[in-house]
Amino acid sequence: MVAFGKKLKERQIQEWQGYYINYKLMKKKVRQYAQQIQVGALDRQHVLKDFSRMLDDQIEKIVLFLLEQQGLLASRLVKLGEQHDALQQQQDQNISKISELREAYRAVGRDLLQLLFFVEINAIGLRKILKKFDKRFGYRFTDYYVKTRANHPYSQLQQVFKHVGLGAVVGAISRNLHELQDRQGSYLSIYDQPALPLQDPVVNSLNAAADRLTHSTNFLNFLAQHALIMQEELPTPVEESAADRGYSFMSLLLNLANTFLYMVNTYIIVPTADDYSMSLGAAATVCGIVIGAMAVAQVFSSVYFSAWSNKSYFRPLVFSSIVLFVGNVMYALAYDLNSIVVLLVGRLLCGFGSARAVNRRYISDYVPLKIRMQASAGFVSASALGMACGPALAGLLQTNFKIYKFTFNQDTLPGWVMAFAWLIYLVWLSISFREPLHEVEEIHTAQESHTEAVQNNALEEGLKQPLLLNSEDNQEDENDDQEFDGSDEAPKESRLAATSIRSAYRLLTPSVKVQLLIYFMLKYAMEILLSESSVITTYYFKWSTSTVSIFLACLGLTVLPVNIVVGSYISNMFEDRQILLASEIMVCVGILMSFHIIFPYSVPQYVCSGLIMFVSAEVLEGVNLSLLSRVMSSRLSRGTYNGGLLSTEAGTIARVIADATITVAGYLGQSRLLNVTLLPSLLICIASIVATCYTYNSLY
Repeated sequence: MVAFGKKLKERQIQEWQGYYINYKLMKKKVRQYAQQIQVGALDRQHVLKDFSRMLDDQIEKIVLFLLEQQGLLASRLVKLGEQHDALQQQQDQNISKISELREAYRAVGRDLLQLLFFVEINAIGLRKILKKFDKRFGYRFTDYYVKTRANHPYSQLQQVFKHVGLGAVVGAISRNLHELQDRQGSYLSIYDQPALPLQDPVVNSLNAAADRLTHSTNFLNFLAQHALIMQEELPTPVEESAADRGYSFMSLLLNLANTFLYMVNTYIIVPTADDYSMSLGAAATVCGIVIGAMAVAQVFSSVYFSAWSNKSYFRPLVFSSIVLFVGNVMYALAYDLNSIVVLLVGRLLCGFGSARAVNRRYISDYVPLKIRMQASAGFVSASALGMACGPALAGLLQTNFKIYKFTFNQDTLPGWVMAFAWLIYLVWLSISFREPLHEVEEIHTAQESHTEAVQNNALEEGLKQPLLLNSEDNQEDENDDQEFDGSDEAPKESRLAATSIRSAYRLLTPSVKVQLLIYFMLKYAMEILLSESSVITTYYFKWSTSTVSIFLACLGLTVLPVNIVVGSYISNMFEDRQILLASEIMVCVGILMSFHIIFPYSVPQYVCSGLIMFVSAEVLEGVNLSLLSRVMSSRLSRGTYNGGLLSTEAGTIARVIADATITVAGYLGQSRLLNVTLLPSLLICIASIVATCYTYNSLY
């Protein structure tokens, strides 16, 4: 894998050198703006106006050259079309002329491919300079610039990001090559067989390059960012042909099935955990430890599964299935053995089988780019569906019978059902999974650090002192120059990927740390709501297990509709930071409404407050991870200690602490459980709101 700067340099065409975005000039301009604002020589309004004008000029230069080249390609296609028509009118078609004409169309395709790479490089440069400006001065400029230019009749920004017009040229080349291929005397048009693919390397390369230029802002993109599956800005040809390295749709489906089953396994015991604990002689609030034991083990399993996925995907998935099978059998047998220890060990084993890190890595590393966004959305959807199906399934398992010495009731059936499900999954996995090839990463381990190493070293510490440029900042700026221009190699230590949790933590900027705090807060609040729901509703409302299951399932079913609304509508109307802060406030409102203070505690109060808290937390999670995926260091895009692992650990630790809080608070009595567990949620939520306001307001 070649270094990022070298890849860009290799793709630049010498004859077109003057038409690329002048990234180095614009980056130096950003540095000058910061220095001038620091000494009071410029105000922010002047900076925004001047930088916007410079960007407009750069984009206009790129687009006019792009249109000129499109015109040349169109002229060549017109001439080839005339030759094609003349050839079709001949009764005896010359095979050699057909081959020559086909090769001529392929030559146009190869030139178009160079033009697509030209657009790609400039789009990356534009995104990088906008990101640098945002990091230095705040996030408002990109939102302002894109929103004001995206659909304006005089703006040419969409020509860069949406490659308007290039699709028509791709279509013309594809159609003519399809007609020129040997169809063995068929009189059918290509439009009569739209599903018939054209097997031509040039067309495949064009489609792959066009896919890379598509920057979707729809629901799928929102869900993909919700999954926090990190992606590099400039895919290599190796990544474009992920199918050649071992990708298969069935393997992807098995990863998504693993995600779904694990979430079902996590939440299927929530409605009955308190009853199970009491049947074994423990207090009802011990359900916090029973539920949280899985999260405790997941803190450790996330690390070793992430490391294991560097070498294999099949073996960790097999190990995960076996451990989960054994863990669920132990969970079910604890009833007949009358042992709370066996129950807890079973749940710990289930947590040790958490392979979500493997599922994420497979999507980010081996799913082809053109369907990676859909796969990422599938990951989130599978998680949401599993979260809803778990409690719903528990509500259906309301029976009681014995086979030999084994008891099957509402407490043990979740364990037996999940053990059977994991056994079936293991058989399916053994038959259908296809192990991806890993030799690319193994051979190029040293070079991989170049690509994943800091794409913007100057920006990773920029939020600490956004307007001050010290010697360290200058060094980072030089590294960023080298990275884009490919002039020299940056210092080795600045290119190395994180090798431990500690080194990964050092790469986090203050804003990223705040967003991880927000993630911790929302996971803590959601775990408190879900894990103690059975105890609280039984104490206050005398709800049955079926009623609790229906309530939790309804909460889980809100995930996808809420994300559809936010991803398709709300995110297009408001800035992410505005949605972030509003969601935090609504979570705080939901927590406040949940307290039992004066009035008799009622079902409407509990349901409404829980719904507000849960839905707001879901919105907050999506927007927070969306922001996190954009500002997290590219050095955390891959490797064992990646951004996905950090967010998973933050959320898992929050769940562990929340479940422990429930159990500890249970010693004060069930009458105090609700308020005692809500108080830490409220304090953490207020702290996250204050941190959000302070971090972002200090940038403006």
